[in-house]
Amino acid sequence: SRPVKSMLVKASAIDGIRNFPARIDAGSKAEIAFRVAGTVQALPVKEGENVETDQVLAVLDKKDYQIVVNDRKAKYDNARENFNRAKELIKDGYISKMDYDRVESEFKSTRAALEAAQQDLNYTTLKAPFAGIIAKLYIDAFQEIQAKQVILDLHDVSQLEVKIDVPENLVRAVRSKGEARDEEKDRIPVHVSFDNLPGESFKLTFKEAAIKADPQTQTYQVTFTMPQLANRSILAGMTATATADFSSYFADKAIFAVPSSAIVGDYKLDPKAWVVDEQNMVVKSRPVKVGRLLEDQIEVLDGLKVGERIVTAGTPFLVDDMKVTLMDQPEQAQPRANDLK
Repeated sequence: SRPVKSMLVKASAIDGIRNFPARIDAGSKAEIAFRVAGTVQALPVKEGENVETDQVLAVLDKKDYQIVVNDRKAKYDNARENFNRAKELIKDGYISKMDYDRVESEFKSTRAALEAAQQDLNYTTLKAPFAGIIAKLYIDAFQEIQAKQVILDLHDVSQLEVKIDVPENLVRAVRSKGEARDEEKDRIPVHVSFDNLPGESFKLTFKEAAIKADPQTQTYQVTFTMPQLANRSILAGMTATATADFSSYFADKAIFAVPSSAIVGDYKLDPKAWVVDEQNMVVKSRPVKVGRLLEDQIEVLDGLKVGERIVTAGTPFLVDDMKVTLMDQPEQAQPRANDLK
């Protein structure tokens, strides 16, 4: 038989407090651009300035667009007069139906062209679609710009979004708690704190959780909301710390922390542990579900039971039903409170 080191699995109370780096984003934001090209004639706003709905943000030189409007207005007026005369003439049979249709078509075409020109003229004045703050300006006055070129970023920070990245084993708790009845009181409580506001934390409201993991980190983005703080300025792009209390979620779950050497295989795809059958003194491989790495330990979320013995050293040399000899006294597999915060 092969000598192995082992330990007993024993349940222990687990601290459900988790801290996550958080990113602040605006509740509403927009990249503002003109629909037409031209030269910026006026730029009455600056970065960091608060603006109201429909406030003028920028104005283009209108001369060229006004000339087009005047030209098309003259053509429209002429076509309208011809059409009005044609309506009288066709009643008395002085023109054919074909000639009448041609005049009517010309009238409608010039009317549409005038409306388009007037619309382009209106587009030379850019207004705020909602109240917010000018987060970034990309142009200067008297600069030539193209249509749909972004000239500024507008953020509404009266309502803020707080985004965190949550591992797979915890995102289910965030999504499922209260999901059936959609009651906020049933959800995992989450608060946010800021380095420049020591000793203070603010409750967050769950908004949404991504259902596709980030390919690099294998985490899921979860978004919460909070109102802007009175007499303070929390802006998009700031960092914070979100603290979630998963105690209620872990209350009925047995979670253990075992030495990372006890887990074999790819811990993301097919992690396994070797369980000792102490009656026959043989080992069996068992799939497990793992969580976070905690220095030299790893969380085991599923697959192990209280009182089972697992191999902690010598795992690469084991096969199913191999006879083993225990080398050491049993140790307890349990979470370490400091590591789990």
